[in-house]
Amino acid sequence: MPRYLSLVRIDEANAPAEGPSPELMQRMGELIEEMTKAGVLLDTAGLTPSAQGSRVHYTGGELSVTDGPFTESKEVIGGYALMQAKDQAEAIEWTKRFLKIHEAHWTVTCEVREIVEG
Repeated sequence: MPRYLSLVRIDEANAPAEGPSPELMQRMGELIEEMTKAGVLLDTAGLTPSAQGSRVHYTGGELSVTDGPFTESKEVIGGYALMQAKDQAEAIEWTKRFLKIHEAHWTVTCEVREIVEG
């Protein structure tokens, strides 16, 4: 069965400063449990804010490192979910369910991509 990576993109400038509400965390926990029991979810996690990250860039044979925050980025990767699904349509349906548990004040985009095997 193919694996898919859902990259969770958030707009850090408009995300709640206090982070996810306890109610959102509860709904997220319930969905994670359901996905795990269904054998779909292989791994998931949130990421620290971009201010605590670094970017390593390679161009023209040269490396450079830039420490966050990355002000030129409107969206940053805030987390991920690694899923094993029968096809991309199923991975997208699970991703839609994840997005729907968020309160209306969140702006979240997930990019779903199949992992190349072998």
